[in-house]
Amino acid sequence: MKAIVWTAYGPPEVLELRQVEKPTPKANEVLIRVYATTVTAGDCEMRSLRFPFYFSLIMRLWRGLLKPRGTAILGTELAGEIEAVGRDVKRFKEGDQVFGSASLNLGANAEYICLLAEPGEMEGGVATKPANMTYAEAATVPFGGRDALHFLRKADIQSGQRVLINGAGGSIGVFAVQLAKHFGAEVAAVDSAAKLDMLRALGADQVFDYTREDFTESGEVYDVIFDVVGTVSFSRSARAITRDGTYLLANPMRSQMLSGPWARLTGSRRVIMETASGTVDDLVYLRELVEAGELRTVIDRAYPLEGIVEAHRYVETGRKQGNVVITVGHDQGP
Repeated sequence: MKAIVWTAYGPPEVLELRQVEKPTPKANEVLIRVYATTVTAGDCEMRSLRFPFYFSLIMRLWRGLLKPRGTAILGTELAGEIEAVGRDVKRFKEGDQVFGSASLNLGANAEYICLLAEPGEMEGGVATKPANMTYAEAATVPFGGRDALHFLRKADIQSGQRVLINGAGGSIGVFAVQLAKHFGAEVAAVDSAAKLDMLRALGADQVFDYTREDFTESGEVYDVIFDVVGTVSFSRSARAITRDGTYLLANPMRSQMLSGPWARLTGSRRVIMETASGTVDDLVYLRELVEAGELRTVIDRAYPLEGIVEAHRYVETGRKQGNVVITVGHDQGP
């Protein structure tokens, strides 16, 4: 099968299209013919190990000290069709249309992947694809949708509360805007000017172009600040959040990691920064919202599997609106 092999830590050019052995499902796995996968900012960070030093060292110990071990394949989320099931699998059958995530096991940037039919915590998961989404659309939901859902649930949003989402135009942010609205919040979205019309169309009540205005100086106060991209310090945002408000940090910068515990100890505001742990139930919940017409995705660009290097280059510009999809060369059907 064709797959994108991750040969070294570095720029997009370390990714190579190769022929590798097609996987065979174990007793508790399903073999999925991948029709669509994605490239996220997280994929780019993983590829280059562009993390704080201590986290980069942990990743090297896990993935390989000098370069990725073995035949490493990037990619976390996908949509496709089940081609084969292991002998112990009861939930799925051949031909089922599914979407899901490989989580930190990676491997989705390929023509085929094996996933656990009954995954544990942090092991990804697979569910029946939303009936009203194409494979390309469905492939964008497992990462951004579940991460947004994870953090917004932690905030326990009540109807009428005010939620600000910083970095609202990316893979997580476009779902966070819609989910916060679904939970009854008034939503402010922060991103670059080119993304503001899209964010309004998703339901944002207020938008800020971060290149021209600082939301912390607007005089507005929010119950929840969801910093998706990790660019707003606690000291800057303190005047823009209620005294008992909640900070949500999906991708905290180093200074936030250091100051977060102190902020918890010295104030009444909650600070939640952790690794999101999506479940299959979350996929089902998101699917139901999609099928009810309450949640949709945004696809900026689509590339063939062979164009994944260019896709990584584009994602790293920071200009993508929503998601970048990789289509895989099968006859894709619906």
